[in-house]
Amino acid sequence: MMEKSAKIYVAGHRGMVGSAIIRELERQGYTNIITRTHAQLDLCRQEAVERFFEEEKPEYVFLAAAKVGGIVANQSALADFMYNNMTLEMNVIHAAWKNGCKKLEFLGSSCIYPKMAPQPMKESCLLTSALEETNEAYALAKISGLKYCEYLNRQYGTDYISVMPTNLYGPNDNYHPTHSHVLPALIRRFHEAKEQNLPYVTCWGDGSPLREFLYVDDLANLCVFLMNNYSGNETVNAGTGKELTIKELTELVAKVIGYTGEIRWDPEKPNGTPRKLLDVSKSAAMGWHYQTELEDGIRLSYQDFLSNPMRAER
Repeated sequence: MMEKSAKIYVAGHRGMVGSAIIRELERQGYTNIITRTHAQLDLCRQEAVERFFEEEKPEYVFLAAAKVGGIVANQSALADFMYNNMTLEMNVIHAAWKNGCKKLEFLGSSCIYPKMAPQPMKESCLLTSALEETNEAYALAKISGLKYCEYLNRQYGTDYISVMPTNLYGPNDNYHPTHSHVLPALIRRFHEAKEQNLPYVTCWGDGSPLREFLYVDDLANLCVFLMNNYSGNETVNAGTGKELTIKELTELVAKVIGYTGEIRWDPEKPNGTPRKLLDVSKSAAMGWHYQTELEDGIRLSYQDFLSNPMRAER
């Protein structure tokens, strides 16, 4: 268990996940949290990362820093995604090990699992078949990070763990018109359609794919829970174990935002993977369950969107 005064470093504290982890740590009474902005510490610079760890000697590390993006960003910057993610995670994990960090938790993504993995996806299906081509670069980087944690545990007896979240949403999400994920993109689209009184909104595909969504504050609660209660080489899935169609999601977002126009579908546009559901029996067996239902979470996210002055530029 982490003492309340233990020195805890949260890498990526300005992102959606990192900021949620800090909120959760503070809520639980942890008092010695350290952070660095990108300007203060570039995690892709090995020398800078090693100097930071030598000076600060954090006892616990939450590694939530990553270069992320939706399908468009992933496909257009494959090399950048691979280089930046592999470099920063290797630098942080290696420096943590060299400086005697008690425990590190690595944050991945459900895209590490094979494209045709049996549903719902168990942790054990990792590396059993080919990845989804569009985010292969990002997935390979994340797999390397979690494997490096596992190999350090095996070779040096460290206590480094990893957690793989499903689709996340919540405060500090990215609402960029082309670089955001499906849920924040829908929040923005329906908000703008409502403001402009548009008679209809056109969405990609036919609305049939199934997706699972976890509110980011619930993920943060699980991250702290695992840091205090889990040790092991295998990753832990983070999700709700529930799924809904993109059509149902779209109607729910429209309802929360109060858009009353028509929703049209463009079947010429791609649907993406038909189904992506995580098996969450592992975290459930440890006694952890999510708290925030999707409609409540979308309402909270919409409030965050409205209070985010940078939303149009992001």
